[in-house]
Amino acid sequence: MSAGRLIAIAAGVAAVVFVALWRGAPLPEPLRAGARAPAFTLPELGRATPRALADDHGKIVLVNFWATWCKPCLDEMPAMQRLYDALPRGDFELLAISVDEGSTEVEEFRDRLELGFPILLDPAREVAGAFQTFRFPESFLIGRDGRIAARYIGPKDWDSDLYVEHLSKLIAVPAPSGRP
Repeated sequence: MSAGRLIAIAAGVAAVVFVALWRGAPLPEPLRAGARAPAFTLPELGRATPRALADDHGKIVLVNFWATWCKPCLDEMPAMQRLYDALPRGDFELLAISVDEGSTEVEEFRDRLELGFPILLDPAREVAGAFQTFRFPESFLIGRDGRIAARYIGPKDWDSDLYVEHLSKLIAVPAPSGRP
């Protein structure tokens, strides 16, 4: 590609950014450890009533964004199921949020892998956008206080000693006495 073409492309990108900033479109603060997790309510696969993040207030929650067409997502799901089985339900929850457009392929994926944790549906990717995630898989560990404790980009070996011990230590810390 010629230098003139590269300069033209760079100028075009700069113009778009300038217009967005000039129009006053606020750029969101990046989600970091310590930030309050975005609130959400989504349909849950196999349930008539939607599921809200607030339903699990006081628990350690692992929120995972994924898709059936994502090979790394497929690779990490069995380890997520083993992690889910290893930790106590009263103190820990795993919410797997599918960004697939339809629920049929998600149901087939769940059944094929024999997944037992809650699977929520975000076909419009509104919640994924609120969490500022556009690549999959990506996970967020949310503390009992509703704040983000960690962000994990890419697939993880969730049932490894590293993650099981880390989550077990978080679970051992008592829940706060009141809601924030």
